[in-house]
Amino acid sequence: MLVDSPPEQRAETAPAPPSRRAIRSLGLLLSVLILALVALASIAIGAKELSVAQVWHGLFENSGTYGDVVVDERLSRTVLGLLAGAALGLSGAVLQALTRNPLADPGLLGINAGASAAVVTAVTYLGVTSLTGYVWFAFFGAAAVGALVWFLGGSRGATPVRLALAGTAISAALYGYLQAVMIMDDAALAKMRFWTVGSLSSATDGTIRQVLPFFAVGTVLALALARPLNAMAMGDDTAKALGANLNRTRALSMLAATVLCGAATAACGPIVFVGLMVPHVVRSFTGPDLRWILPYATVLSPVLLLGADVIGRVVVRPSELQVGIVTAIIGGPVFIHLVRRRRTAQL
Repeated sequence: MLVDSPPEQRAETAPAPPSRRAIRSLGLLLSVLILALVALASIAIGAKELSVAQVWHGLFENSGTYGDVVVDERLSRTVLGLLAGAALGLSGAVLQALTRNPLADPGLLGINAGASAAVVTAVTYLGVTSLTGYVWFAFFGAAAVGALVWFLGGSRGATPVRLALAGTAISAALYGYLQAVMIMDDAALAKMRFWTVGSLSSATDGTIRQVLPFFAVGTVLALALARPLNAMAMGDDTAKALGANLNRTRALSMLAATVLCGAATAACGPIVFVGLMVPHVVRSFTGPDLRWILPYATVLSPVLLLGADVIGRVVVRPSELQVGIVTAIIGGPVFIHLVRRRRTAQL
């Protein structure tokens, strides 16, 4: 005769459900796999499509064949897309936490506008024409605007609302300046028309080497801010009670976002919506914990950017559509959906 085990014993022997942490870890590993596949597609797909074997041969057994040359050219583009995508996603996530606005992006604090205005100035008035030349102007323009926003936002007394208002005002003024210069100078317009929409097509090893240190420093700093930003999300008083230094956290968050977004904008131009969409989508399945949002945004933002770049190469083949245009086309409807959903949730 069979005897049922007591409920306590059955509970002890029953398999434990997977923890939320394990599920998130598995999801992050899956995201890395997706990123690897998209990176492979970025190298293989273009005006001339390559097989997986050709990509492998070009990466690991370079012998100077046509396929190897194509791989070499596309590899720099793919690596820059990986770095810039991660930087935009991380900076967007940090700014959304800093401003407590889930619809914020790197453009909110004027960082994109600062980089763009500096590059237009360099091209128009200083005669700088090469990417390796104006990448430094773009970065320092972004840094200068970041510092100005911090100062106008109140410095040590800065609040999310003050920072957002200061960034919006400065962005409007700088974009007005940018449009005026480009309208009055046809040469500047011709030189800047691809950079201002955002593109990976000019990627070179030299550009990557120039911006790589900034990507590395900004990434480490942003990831290290996860815990203090989590504390600040619960309100200033609670954050202080938990031991968070509000002024230091806000200053370092501004620095991390400026370094990351400035480097990405310097290398690729102002690419919109990546820093807005990915952190917002990630938050929907990770929850508000930045210890998970930041790693996920680091991995999934390059998926969006490289995927958009691949789409841009395919839809108008043999020509190509700039990646900034593709992300804007994708991001517009997504942004409208996010705003409507947020408004519905508040009703």
